[in-house]
Amino acid sequence: MIRFADVHMRYPGGNEALRRIDLHIEQGAMAFVTGRSGAGKSTLLRLIALIERHSRGQIIVNGQNLERVTGRRIALFRRNIGFTFQEHRLLGDRTVFDNVALPLVVAGYRYQEIRKRVQAALDRVGLLPKQKSLPMALSGGEQQRVGIARAVVHRPAVLLADEPTGNLDPILSWETMMLFERFNQVGVTVLIASHSLEMIRRLKKPIITLRDGRIVTGTETDDGPADETPLAD
Repeated sequence: MIRFADVHMRYPGGNEALRRIDLHIEQGAMAFVTGRSGAGKSTLLRLIALIERHSRGQIIVNGQNLERVTGRRIALFRRNIGFTFQEHRLLGDRTVFDNVALPLVVAGYRYQEIRKRVQAALDRVGLLPKQKSLPMALSGGEQQRVGIARAVVHRPAVLLADEPTGNLDPILSWETMMLFERFNQVGVTVLIASHSLEMIRRLKKPIITLRDGRIVTGTETDDGPADETPLAD
């Protein structure tokens, strides 16, 4: 499903965010990417979603070599990817329904199908009664769930989440992780970037640990999560 082979990512100016990344995440798996701030977690997710382009190596997602996905094919590729951000990125002047519907509107779905899918997505995250509310009327945890509903409304094969619990208290953080696990249980491949090591250990899923842009193996020391077994080739 997701494979990195000797992937490097160098930003303009020379900063190498990722180095020699080799990993394989199978279809239907759920895994975590962890590491200190600046380790490369967000960059790794953004490369999978084609928000950014890697500098060297090969990335295969759902059978597609991302180097060959260009132009209009990028939008088609992203229909199989759901992405949630720590900042929510909701439109404040649009209702919850409209925020979740946005990917479907852009893709050209008919209203009847949009309504069915949006209401189903909101029901799965427990927010169907709030579909007519504005984001500012919601709590932080509810706003995060709107972001998750928007990420899954088009039924993606891969769901990526960048620090989805970074601004939530422990109880809401755990409830959010349970949402991701439920999506994984119905076959969605889930990859989550998180620094909350204590919490993600409780889920007993594979953990990819990054340090200075590279995967840390169990034989290395990192004064932190380096004792985890990374999901890598």
